[in-house]
Amino acid sequence: MNKEITKEVIAEHGLSESEYEMILSILGREPNFTELGIFSVMWSEHCSYKSSRKHLGTLPTKAPYVVHGPGENAGVVDIGDGFVAVFKMESHNHPSFIEPYEGAATGVGGILRDVFTMGARPVALLDSLRFGSPEHPRTKYLVDGVVSGISGYGNCVGVPTVGGEMFFNGSYDGNILVNVFCLGIAKKDKIFTGICEGVGNPVIYVGSKTGRDGIHGATMASGEFDEKSEEKRPTVQVGDPFTEKLLIEACLEAMKSDAILGIQDMGAAGLTSSSCEMAGRGGTGIEMNIDDIPRREEGMTAYELLLSESQERMLIVAKRGREEELINIYKKWGLEGVVVGKVTGDGLFRIVEKGETVVEIPVADISNKAPIYDRPSKRPAYLDALQNFDTDKVAEPKDYNQTLLKLIGSLNLGSKEWVYQQYDHTIRTDTVTLPGSDASVIRVKGTKKGIAITSDCNPRLCYLDPYMGGAMAVAEAARNIACSGGKPMAITDNLNFGNPEKPEVMWQMKEAIRGISDACVALGTPVVSGNVSLYNETNGIGIYPTPTIGAIGVVEDIKKCVTQYIKGEGELLFLIGSNKKSLAGSEYLSLIHGLEKGTISPLDLDTEKRLQTALLAAIDKEIIRSAHDCSEGGLAITIAESCMSGDKTFGAEVSIEDDGRIDNILFGEGQSRIIVSILDKDRNILEELFLANGIETSYLGKTGGVNLSIRVNNNQTISCPIEQIKKAWAEAIPSYMA
Repeated sequence: MNKEITKEVIAEHGLSESEYEMILSILGREPNFTELGIFSVMWSEHCSYKSSRKHLGTLPTKAPYVVHGPGENAGVVDIGDGFVAVFKMESHNHPSFIEPYEGAATGVGGILRDVFTMGARPVALLDSLRFGSPEHPRTKYLVDGVVSGISGYGNCVGVPTVGGEMFFNGSYDGNILVNVFCLGIAKKDKIFTGICEGVGNPVIYVGSKTGRDGIHGATMASGEFDEKSEEKRPTVQVGDPFTEKLLIEACLEAMKSDAILGIQDMGAAGLTSSSCEMAGRGGTGIEMNIDDIPRREEGMTAYELLLSESQERMLIVAKRGREEELINIYKKWGLEGVVVGKVTGDGLFRIVEKGETVVEIPVADISNKAPIYDRPSKRPAYLDALQNFDTDKVAEPKDYNQTLLKLIGSLNLGSKEWVYQQYDHTIRTDTVTLPGSDASVIRVKGTKKGIAITSDCNPRLCYLDPYMGGAMAVAEAARNIACSGGKPMAITDNLNFGNPEKPEVMWQMKEAIRGISDACVALGTPVVSGNVSLYNETNGIGIYPTPTIGAIGVVEDIKKCVTQYIKGEGELLFLIGSNKKSLAGSEYLSLIHGLEKGTISPLDLDTEKRLQTALLAAIDKEIIRSAHDCSEGGLAITIAESCMSGDKTFGAEVSIEDDGRIDNILFGEGQSRIIVSILDKDRNILEELFLANGIETSYLGKTGGVNLSIRVNNNQTISCPIEQIKKAWAEAIPSYMA
């Protein structure tokens, strides 16, 4: 605690000279070493959002059904019948790159606590993963570790992992992304918040003991990587899913009483953030005796105890006189339960050790008055050359069968079953739509309802046009919800970018947020929670901008759920929606030609809204047999996936009339396009319904046979056994990982 505060020590804590001057002004004195550490974590990018907060304020966050928006541990929306959906997405990128198993596992643990601390039982997880080039020597190791960490934690804790996405690109060679989404369900009148109120009320520490793991994890997550990143391995937390399971049950039992006034997860910045954030929301102070903190290591200092990010810990503000009642519940579940402090009225964060005050900082200044930056932004000069590239200059394939097989057998388009077969996605028996379709659906027990969930983002599109890419991520997420029979309601975002101190990166983030905002307004999906992960750079090389969107929607009757899988022979295939597409930013252009260039096909948000409205009306009439978003890979890939991704495999005879390049017709990518299958008797109903909403419908052909046959302008272009296509698709990731 008495370590000298030098310029080098300040810099090691991730604080600038101007920020240190602010600290001196707030305290009216120099901080001690422990106080410096507290400011370091609380003012880190990860905890304070100092580079993004100004821009996040432009996002739409309200709707009549939004119960809690951004600012709480998770977002809460009213889904009717007395229930609410509680959900959020968080990142664990830096830890997962350093130690993939524990980094991913503790990412799952952290997002679970964000949800059940609101009083909701976690019912489903999604994971959105980004890895480097398949050729990079570390990629297989990272894939194996991350997937094992997610499955190891999620399976043990008893919450199903029901879907997600995985994308490979060289921009993630030095910084992988592990974004984890959790959905919980609660009664509307049983929501808890993280607030510290009532002077004199006890503050109770519950859960696991505190160790030295994870110290300065929030600070590490707020800086770039370099060749010494491996040395940061000790800052990665170590999780225990069995303890987390006990903590879930103990918290939910304790919440049935009326003894809890506020409860908060000890996440990033540990005990410091949980106590300061709760007191900040309540406009109170908090005093804790550090001697009472349960610990699993000898000789821990106040600095270590306050900054540790050990897992499976919570902080509770209880009603005075009810503390023993709560402590006994946690002890019954084999967990720590100790009164460590009290709520005060002086607005100070005060830590006492061995009878002496070792920390005394104004709560408001540390929790709500971190510096907010409006960093310079500048459109990257390289975008002109990228966007002006003429995709007509690339050569068309000589063999479209082989091109289809290469695309569908790639890591980005191939089956993700190798990943989700490692997850227990049916535990708790609430999974209605299993992994592998456009969205997963979770049953709301006691009702006919389901909740559809998905995560989406195409980083290549965000790289070529961050505004349009951000808007498209929202549109695709909402479209996937609609394809499953759900009405899109709200989103959570995980904004992953490089170094915000670089004007070009700041411009990417501002543009992506602007696109997300416009799409959310147009589609009626407010942002109710989220996370920002910046400084995803190694040796100055940043990731592609990746504003991942997690979305939920309500399925009013789970009997009307729809999947992307063809159900039988003789079904009619239709392309509904826009026919605008482009090779720019497509998987085809990247994989076949090694190019990530061009002007991407634009998104019309009005068309998107009308398309989803019409699709949901058709699903309600029960005429849609299958529905599949036509995005990555284009038309030919979408049709093939629909034919082979279910329990049974079907061929199809397709005929397309379209001007332009054949490769663009088959593999060009665009927005607001869906492939549906129906029975012949429902054709007129389908065409009339979509015509009434101003949406185009194009008849493509019928399912049946053993081949996927596609004729373009009456010329046979693709004719390939569907089993051969399925083999390439199914073996893509297993073959790579083997």
